Amino acid sequence: MMPRDTNPLGSIFGGVILSYIDQAGAIGARREISKAGGTMPYLVTVAVNRVVFTKPVLVGDVVRFITRLVKIGRTSITMNIQVEAERGTEVHQVTDAEIVYVGIDRETREPVPLL
Repeated sequence: MMPRDTNPLGSIFGGVILSYIDQAGAIGARREISKAGGTMPYLVTVAVNRVVFTKPVLVGDVVRFITRLVKIGRTSITMNIQVEAERGTEVHQVTDAEIVYVGIDRETREPVPLL
């Protein structure tokens, strides 16, 4: 993480981390849909069920986003995203989130089946 993303306390803004969580979750969701035999949908974020910031992310941390499938519905997919910060030889669990995405038709913006 870089200094441009810091808050006045010197740690990384939660909103910056949340943006990365959303992107990582969407990438993970597309992979899960593909593995299940679906086509690559356009996904939009419809709900952030939970975000828990347990430790700060610091300048210089190497941040890793680990995505796991929670469930796939007809038009939606729920993903868990865990965030780890690597500091030297230590790895810290810093954030845990659950986000729901819906597959949409690009033109009509209406929900479409994922599988």
